[in-house]
Amino acid sequence: MGARFALGLLWLAQRLPMRAQMALGTALGALLHALAADRRGIATRNIELCLPELDAAQRRQLVRDHFRWLGRSIVERGLLWYAPRERIERLIEVEGDVQLAERTDAPVMWLVPHFMALEAAAAAVQLFQNRRGATIYQAQSNAVFDAAVRKGRQRFGGSELFTRQDSAKPLIRAIRHQGLGFFNLPDMDFGIKDAAFVPFFGVPAATLLAPSRMARMLGMTVQPVIGEMLDSGGWRVRFLPPLPNWPTEDPLADTLRMNQWIESQVRRNPAQYLWVHKRFKTRPEGEAPLY
Repeated sequence: MGARFALGLLWLAQRLPMRAQMALGTALGALLHALAADRRGIATRNIELCLPELDAAQRRQLVRDHFRWLGRSIVERGLLWYAPRERIERLIEVEGDVQLAERTDAPVMWLVPHFMALEAAAAAVQLFQNRRGATIYQAQSNAVFDAAVRKGRQRFGGSELFTRQDSAKPLIRAIRHQGLGFFNLPDMDFGIKDAAFVPFFGVPAATLLAPSRMARMLGMTVQPVIGEMLDSGGWRVRFLPPLPNWPTEDPLADTLRMNQWIESQVRRNPAQYLWVHKRFKTRPEGEAPLY
């Protein structure tokens, strides 16, 4: 019942004018900042670790700003899942070479870090170019919400979803034999399996080596994509030039370069990065927990 009620609220909210949705999302963010002490603490700790040059007042302000964007991203997800296609197309501003994947015969990997407009970036890949894509997602424990996530992310017919609990073989077959692009989210802590401790803002972070290994194995063109939420409402999705000389024969060096690139994008727009995720949860053997 709780999931259906929440989804019903999202459906209702997307029918409101954009400014009303923005105000509602901002209010939700303030409420989450006040009540979600655990997530607020995680965000504060991440910012302490990653941006030590900020003083305490600046860190507190950045956390408040982050929750404001987080609240908006939750409310505005209703637009991406339920609003008419034409409205979404008007609200997404696309920059860069969005049709790159259409012009290359090679498999394509869209490298997409976890910014608040991640859902808008996924929608832009489906709406503004014609190569079908695939992504890996975390299956939700609530069946109602899981079905809503799958339906929302596949509503434009340009995406195939694989759960993180599955092996990579079906995804690789789909890329090879169906020509699907891969919408890859490379910057979360999934433990040390198939990963290495690679610096992220100078802190060793368990980081999957799979993006480099898969891109090399399949001969992929790797195009970074960044989603941004706009102060005026809607989203900007930037399709950046392919990463030069990436991948190489050294997946560890590639993963370091990838993390350094993500760092540069976070510094460009720090309040919209996903600070509420425990990015440094997994620690090298013998090292004390950071949370």
